[in-house]
Amino acid sequence: MGKSTRIVSFILLGLFFTFLGFIIASNLDFTPKSSAQMSSDPYPVTVDASGKHCSPFVGVVEKVTNAVVHISAEYDVQSRARDDAFWQFFRIPHEPSKSFGSGFFFREDGYILTNNHVVNGAQHVYVRTSSGYQYEAKIIGADPQTDLAVLKVDTEEDIDFIPFGNSNDIRVGDWAIAIGNPFPEQGLDRSVTVGVISAKGRSNLRFGEGTPRFQDYIQTDASINPGNSGGPLVGLDGKAIGVNAAISSPTGASVGISFAIPINLARSIVPDLIATGKVSRAWLGVYLTEITEAEARMQGLPAVKGVGIESVFDGSPAAEAGITHGDILVDFNGQEILDIDNFSVLVATAPKNQEVQIGLMRRGKYMAVNAIPVDRNQYQLAHSEQFSNPNDRLSWLGMDLLNFNADIARQIGSEFFPGIYINRISRGSQAYLAGILPGSVITQIDNNEIKNLVELQAIAEQMQNRQKAIPLLLVDPRGQIEYKAIKP
Repeated sequence: MGKSTRIVSFILLGLFFTFLGFIIASNLDFTPKSSAQMSSDPYPVTVDASGKHCSPFVGVVEKVTNAVVHISAEYDVQSRARDDAFWQFFRIPHEPSKSFGSGFFFREDGYILTNNHVVNGAQHVYVRTSSGYQYEAKIIGADPQTDLAVLKVDTEEDIDFIPFGNSNDIRVGDWAIAIGNPFPEQGLDRSVTVGVISAKGRSNLRFGEGTPRFQDYIQTDASINPGNSGGPLVGLDGKAIGVNAAISSPTGASVGISFAIPINLARSIVPDLIATGKVSRAWLGVYLTEITEAEARMQGLPAVKGVGIESVFDGSPAAEAGITHGDILVDFNGQEILDIDNFSVLVATAPKNQEVQIGLMRRGKYMAVNAIPVDRNQYQLAHSEQFSNPNDRLSWLGMDLLNFNADIARQIGSEFFPGIYINRISRGSQAYLAGILPGSVITQIDNNEIKNLVELQAIAEQMQNRQKAIPLLLVDPRGQIEYKAIKP
């Protein structure tokens, strides 16, 4: 290599390192810019087929909005007057005998998911699709304890439906899209609101007399207003992750604290609602207690989570699995147990008569046991003597009821026989209107023999959505028998 060639090489090498230093010093970034980076919009941006920038919500909404329906329910004036204040908030009356809500097709054969409080007690339910067609819907099944209901319509058109996603996979901070009919008296059909998942597993919420028993709410700041109830909460994949249900608000309108029922909770009960119109729930047979910080430390738990076992029913699935007093249950079928409400939902929605694995802490050591949850009502009816307590009482259809026992029989001068004693009747109640008087003993309900409050409660739960009158067989203190029919 000649002297001139070496000089040229040194010059080129120097220029290369000079250019490299310039890049480093300038902090230049040659990585491709995404469409989101090129936009000053705080929301993420995508590019559609035409090359136009748009939000990612556009494609999702276009995909699912036609599956959302408007629901109109008709009631007689008397049943409307009995509605409690909480559900009146969600049923914004267009006229005294109507209320409105939302729902969505979740199957292509016309099945619709909505809230129980949207259609509960309705004489007629009408569904209007995105095309403008209206159909009368049949209430296939409803569950007040989760506030879910399934409707069915026979359509004259092809319908879109929203498949169920997996609400267990969502994370706080994920995007959420709510679609429904807020303030339906103003004609705001299929409005779209967007927010994020604010929290998961919300429970112990109180909305008045109609508050659902099983709560595992998704909290979102997507605006939900009266009329949105029953509409879908969807993720960016276009699948339903929840059913919009309620809000917490001092004003009666959305303030960014909205609640949706997780779609996995709906998934667990929809087959029962379609098959039988009611829900059959699983049961383990335990009395639970909350975990204290001291107990969590003593057992070596990383957080104050789980449920304590106060006692176990003899012969129950929990007893057969070896669960005992003092255990702390920490996971159920692979899902972490947060508290009593969370555990109740996990058990109630578990498959019946199928083995589940339960993780527990016992004297500071973790162990796993296998249990087979059973149908709660069937077990309690078969073992009602385990659940009866002479001091138990129950309110039903305006009656204050007690287990009829030998002490009560002596007090009223009657012979003792199994049944339910009517202690008081509320003036103006269904029982009062049926002419039922206190002091009688119920021995049959709807041709089913009733021996105690446990059996009554099981039958009452099965008749929560009944429309026709319920026949009761009553025995008064003189031994006379009479039949009464009480409207539910």
